[in-house]
Amino acid sequence: MGPPEARSGPTRVAPGPGGRPGSRPGAGMHRAPPRAHAGCVTARPDSGGPAPDATARALARATASAVEALGGHAGGVYLRTGTRGLLLLATVTGLPGPLFRPWWRMHANRPYPVAEAYRSGQAVHLPDGEAAMRRFPQLMAGLPFPFGSLFEPVTAGPERFGVLMVLRPATPGVAVGAADRQRMRSAADALARDLAVLSAAGDPVLWEGDPLTVPSPTAAAGDAREAVDRLEDAVLSVDRQGRIGFVNAAAGPLLGLSADRLRGQLLWQALPWLGHPAYEDHFRGVYLSGEPVHFTARGTAHPSGDWLAVGVFPGPGGLTLTISAGEKPAYAPESVGRPGAGLGSPADRASALYRPVALAIALTEAVTARQVSAVVTDELLPAFGGRQLAIYLLDERHLHLAWETGFPQGFLNRFDGVSLDVRLPGVETLTTGRPMFFESMQHLAAAYPGIPLDADVGARAFLPLIASGRPVGSCILGFDQPRGFSPEERTVLTALAGLIAQALERARRYDSEAALARGLQAALLPHRLPVLQDVDTVGRYLPGTVGMDVGGDWYDVIPAGGGLLALVIGDVQGHGVAAAATMGQLRSAVRAFALSGNTPAQVVRGTNQLLIDLDPGQFASCCYVLLDPATGHALAVRAGHPQPLLRHPDGRTEVLDLPGGVVLGVDAGGDYPVTELELEPGAVLALYTDGMVEIPGTDIDEGVERLRASLAAARPSPLTETADRLVSEVGTIADRPDDIALLLACRTGSPA
Repeated sequence: MGPPEARSGPTRVAPGPGGRPGSRPGAGMHRAPPRAHAGCVTARPDSGGPAPDATARALARATASAVEALGGHAGGVYLRTGTRGLLLLATVTGLPGPLFRPWWRMHANRPYPVAEAYRSGQAVHLPDGEAAMRRFPQLMAGLPFPFGSLFEPVTAGPERFGVLMVLRPATPGVAVGAADRQRMRSAADALARDLAVLSAAGDPVLWEGDPLTVPSPTAAAGDAREAVDRLEDAVLSVDRQGRIGFVNAAAGPLLGLSADRLRGQLLWQALPWLGHPAYEDHFRGVYLSGEPVHFTARGTAHPSGDWLAVGVFPGPGGLTLTISAGEKPAYAPESVGRPGAGLGSPADRASALYRPVALAIALTEAVTARQVSAVVTDELLPAFGGRQLAIYLLDERHLHLAWETGFPQGFLNRFDGVSLDVRLPGVETLTTGRPMFFESMQHLAAAYPGIPLDADVGARAFLPLIASGRPVGSCILGFDQPRGFSPEERTVLTALAGLIAQALERARRYDSEAALARGLQAALLPHRLPVLQDVDTVGRYLPGTVGMDVGGDWYDVIPAGGGLLALVIGDVQGHGVAAAATMGQLRSAVRAFALSGNTPAQVVRGTNQLLIDLDPGQFASCCYVLLDPATGHALAVRAGHPQPLLRHPDGRTEVLDLPGGVVLGVDAGGDYPVTELELEPGAVLALYTDGMVEIPGTDIDEGVERLRASLAAARPSPLTETADRLVSEVGTIADRPDDIALLLACRTGSPA
């Protein structure tokens, strides 16, 4: 199905049998709309060329056969139009057309399964809502119901005609089988052959107008009529096009309409209050998922009161509705919305239905569980007027409190660590997979006698957090006042709970990888630096604050023999376990080359060749300085790394202009020139990675100048204090994407 984009202009309704308004809008090819009779489609013939109803018959035949072959309850065909990239729903069966009008149009570049099947030429099979949520969250935001769907492109050679669609009950955790895939493909191929013949005969095979409704079998009342007529409740049988068939004796008096005025009418025309936006999603869910629903509706025709209890029970042939006198809800009627006539405009409801879209976008950027919880607090609560939020995460068979806000301090501690066999709403919403809404605290107390309550007045929503069929935890939303939850709010909250669960599942994987990477990096970085005469050294490392919090930055101080000291700093591209592992290999390689008595140029060239041979798919920068602490003479080599800083004893600080080669791991024949330096007693050499000088939104040269000025302003003090001060100035930046590594070396000896 496609996005909620309603067509402009009035809907054309063709007359049905007996002169009554039909359930399907007119459709097709700039000609008079064809009529459907018992599964076959006919249309007025046109002279010269193919019969005008040939395309309609081929589409209707393919739709009916595909739905029957796949055991579906609904289906249709999207066909190309005269507008490039635009598809229109040409035929539909098993669904009332007007109820799904927002999904009649589909652009081929949209992120929906119909568009992807048409655009890619590949079938899209979605066994359940979880699969659809993972691949097409935009679809499930508008249709958050458990149903399976199959989309098969209709192509003949290079020519793409459209997409065949079948909807059927969900099969959670069970992929679409090979036999069903073949049946779907066969039905699409048969339709493609028919359309190719029409195209070769001069028919452009383009669709214009509204979809053609292909009738589906209706459920017959049979001998049960007398039994049903004994009921005091109204009982209506509605086919899959939304037309009322059977009506029992109690329906007329209860609804204020005679049986003759009900039979044969569209449900929403006969009972316009059921077409209000507050109740539409209930019917969408029934038609798509095949699961019954119950809700309270406000029916203005009821003689003894406004409120009616409605039950909707789906089956292969249609729906059974039961309607009885109901009680006024505990919340104010305005919280659901005042009744209106007819089906509401999707454009009028777009802002209310999709107002939490900011949450969905923000969740894609949240990495840790704490970030996910903060996003839910900032985006979800204001969108629905909530005041309290709690998130519990599942650990084996116990729920542990991961985040809370708005509850009395310590109130939720008693529920921390509860097992899955305890009867609590936060537990049962997860074990059953069913969201639970309590419109007042009295309703919550009645459903769970003896449960501790944090307030006497309010409302609560308990949402299951399930990702890819795996339970993740549960979410509790609290409201300060009693309130109703409209169908739109319930469906949006349920869909968003799935997105929250997926974000938390990603956060769990992130936490596991981050813990592994942190441990790996801690093991690979030097635990302490050597203590030598004539020189002091201090190293600092600080992880980034955005994304994965470990990276490939490293430093090292290596006694190279003969009284010489090697100072090394480097930065491996990227973050995570792979970057940390590559960093460990490079640090070991540099240490091995240095201890073997190699010159600085040989050390860097050997490390470059090693990284190329390892081929980890990463590159690294490096700065290597070989220092004689006794004389202050140094040899420096730079491989794509930021220029070092040198603070002279008088405080004058300069950015060293060292010629350098390319980064390591790119060019096996790279040349790395050597520069001679002289460090006076009291001089400080600063080696650092780009995280020290790269700040989002500023130029790197500004960062280098800021670091140079900070080093110049450092008072004569222990080198550890200087290092801490330099790192702290950068470490307080909130959105710092990269890691920080800093190595300071201060020559303390007397002049030679």
